[in-house]
Amino acid sequence: MIGWGTVVHVLLEVAQMAHEQLGVSCEVIDLQTIIPYDSATIEKSVKKTGKAMVVHEAPLTQGFGAELAARLQEECFLHLEAPIQRVAGWDTPFAYIYEPFYLPDKWRCFDTVKKLVEYM
Repeated sequence: MIGWGTVVHVLLEVAQMAHEQLGVSCEVIDLQTIIPYDSATIEKSVKKTGKAMVVHEAPLTQGFGAELAARLQEECFLHLEAPIQRVAGWDTPFAYIYEPFYLPDKWRCFDTVKKLVEYM
């Protein structure tokens, strides 16, 4: 699970949920910076696990998560055991009062982890 900013706290909680409920171990990578980002750590993790989930608060389309997914597809394609998953904000404007519904929460992230685990 790859993320940055406040979403990392969500990912740490999801990793704990996945361990308790699914019996799987998840790696959480906190990018700290997105330019430059630590591509070596990300690629090493994806090659080891065969799976990747990119989570960020920006809209799904044209966000930095799409760039990460594209880069992982280029560099790790032969190691992937499942499609790269992205969990992000919705592709729509929103009023700040609806921010809790817009941002990726632990339930959306956990559902995506289940999808990755169950992928044939």
